[in-house]
Amino acid sequence: MKTALYFIFFISLSIFGQEPIEPTFISKIPFEADAVTGIDNFGLIYYIKNNTLYKTEDSKNYSYSNVQLGRITTANSFNPLKVTVFYADFNSVILLDNRFTEILKVDFSSIEYYKNVSLTSTANDNALWIYNQDLQQLELFDYKTNRSKATTLPLQSKALDLESNYNYAWLLTEKFLSKYNYFGSLIYKVKNDGFTSIVESNEKIYLIKEKSIYFYNETEDYFQLIKTPELLTKQFLVTNETLYIYDSKNLHKFQLN
Repeated sequence: MKTALYFIFFISLSIFGQEPIEPTFISKIPFEADAVTGIDNFGLIYYIKNNTLYKTEDSKNYSYSNVQLGRITTANSFNPLKVTVFYADFNSVILLDNRFTEILKVDFSSIEYYKNVSLTSTANDNALWIYNQDLQQLELFDYKTNRSKATTLPLQSKALDLESNYNYAWLLTEKFLSKYNYFGSLIYKVKNDGFTSIVESNEKIYLIKEKSIYFYNETEDYFQLIKTPELLTKQFLVTNETLYIYDSKNLHKFQLN
C-alpha cells in the first residue's frame, strides 16, 4: 500500500512538481469588454462588447456585428487577414479581412453534408478546424470545397476547447488534452486533470484550472504553474511570451521570460 502511495506521489511530482514560473509584471490598463478574444503581435486588441467584435488600429476603429446570427460564440484572430467569427446558435462561421469586411459565410446547416459544430479554430490555406458534435470528432474543413480534408477518430468525452495554428490543433476534452497534425493524426494525448480552457502561442500550450494558469511542457511532459497575483481571470491570452489576464475591469500584462 505504501509503495502504491509513493508511486502516485512521484507521478504527481513529475507532472505538477516543477518550480513555478514567476512572470514579471509590466502594466495594468483599465479595459471594458464582454470578452477579450485576441491580442496580436503588434499589441492590437480584439474584443467583444454588446455582441460586436472590435479592433482599434492606427486610431481607426473596426467593428463587426451580425444580429441575424445571434450572439458571437468565439472570435479567432490568429490570422489577422482571416478573422474567424463563430455563431454557435446558427451553426455558422463568418470570415473577415483585416478591415472587418466579410469575406465568406460558412453555414454548416446548409452544406451538402450537415455538420453540427460546437468548436472552431483557424487552420492554414482555406481551412478551419471544427469539432463535429454529432460525430464527436475533430475535422479539418475546407470552406472552399465544403469538404473535410482530415478527420480524427471519435472521442469519448465532452469537448471543452480548441486551439490551432497552421500546423497543429490542440483539443481539450473533459478527459484528455490531445494534439493532432494537419492530417488528423494524433501526436500525443495526456490526461486532463481539471483544466477547462487552453491557449496556444508559438506552439506552446497554456491552460487554466480553477484560478490558476499552467504551461504544458510538451518535450518533458509536465505542467508548470505560472505564479500570478490572485486575480479574477475572466480570460487569459499569451502572445510572444507575454501573458495577458483580463479580470473584467483591467487588462494585466506580464512578461513570461
